[in-house]
Amino acid sequence: MVGDPHRVVEAVWRIESTRVIAGLARMVRDVGLAEELAQDALVLALEQWPRSGIPDNPGAWLMLTAKHRAIDMIRRRTRYEHKLEEVGRDVEIRQEAAEAELDDALDDHIGDDVLRLLFTACHPVLSTEGRLALTLRLLGGLTTEEIARAFLVPEPTVGQRIFRAKRTLAEKRVRIEMPAPAELGERLASVLEVVYLIFNEGYSATAGDDWTRPSLCEEALRLGRILVGLMPREAEAHGLVALMEIQASRLRARTGPDGEPVLLPDQDRRLWDRLLIRRGLEALERAEKLGTLGPYGLQAAIAACHARARSTDDTDWERMAALYRVLVHLTPSPVVELNRAVAVSRAYGPARGLEIVDGLAAERALRDYPQLPAVRGDLLARLGRLDEARAEFERAAELTRNERERTLFLARAAATHE
Repeated sequence: MVGDPHRVVEAVWRIESTRVIAGLARMVRDVGLAEELAQDALVLALEQWPRSGIPDNPGAWLMLTAKHRAIDMIRRRTRYEHKLEEVGRDVEIRQEAAEAELDDALDDHIGDDVLRLLFTACHPVLSTEGRLALTLRLLGGLTTEEIARAFLVPEPTVGQRIFRAKRTLAEKRVRIEMPAPAELGERLASVLEVVYLIFNEGYSATAGDDWTRPSLCEEALRLGRILVGLMPREAEAHGLVALMEIQASRLRARTGPDGEPVLLPDQDRRLWDRLLIRRGLEALERAEKLGTLGPYGLQAAIAACHARARSTDDTDWERMAALYRVLVHLTPSPVVELNRAVAVSRAYGPARGLEIVDGLAAERALRDYPQLPAVRGDLLARLGRLDEARAEFERAAELTRNERERTLFLARAAATHE
């Protein structure tokens, strides 16, 4: 391997850090300590590789170095807790057993270790913000700075979230293990939620100057693919991957030359990534074969209606409206109902969609949601009620925290004058 050693170290760390931390965490039973040990190995790599050259297998080098650091820690801890002159051979036996267990943790069951780490980072005892930050840090390999930049928050804030998450796991004595079968459904739901939240923030940024942040979508897709590889019988995991693959296929078409938003009806479908669409449809098929579609599978089936259509008019809106009806029944949500209104308006006319939207006006959850007035403005514009539509688009522009989206809403408001 050739190239700038520091860049190589960064690249290797991004690829290998999850595996190293996961193996260490199973042994030392502490996520924070496992990351510290892995970071020690990274520091040594940054110090040694520029002088001695990049090893033939840099990932194995990091793993072995981390293992040695962990063994040194075990030896120091053992000496501290049990004086050798008092316990003699028993200490050596325990130390050898611990080192053998560490070898097993690092050299075998790598997939299981990563899965345990993922479930730990997404544990329900943590806040949503803590889960997001810790997951991106431990399993995405992102730095605190990168996470802060992605979510547009100060770097110290992200650092505090990660610190509090690790401390909470330690204080609550959360074991780094797979949940019991009776708890798996709830815990898996937490993992899927975190991965999808990461993807959504990349697909439609809630704040800032950019309409999308593709790097976050890529990280979420990577985590989702890891998850289905480790849990191939979980239909909803396949459903989530299907949804993200199909949605991500449209990323290139969602922005114009200057980064301005391009809405679905105006997108050049030739820019849609056909490989991602094919992979998404295959994942959806796997989810369907594993059982009844859950919320993510249903959303993937809805996204597939767009992916299969050659144009907006060619889309099977009636099927989409029916799928949304099932989704609303399964997971009642005003946001899902708002999306159903859009599908209904396309299938049966804007007046039918407006009836649904007007029924959501009193929903507290949508009080500050910019998409509610935006959808209502679109439906009113299609009905020729331009003055009312203009007021709704202006209201949407006031509510959004994303600059690109604000510009889009103001442009739509101005268009009602034409």
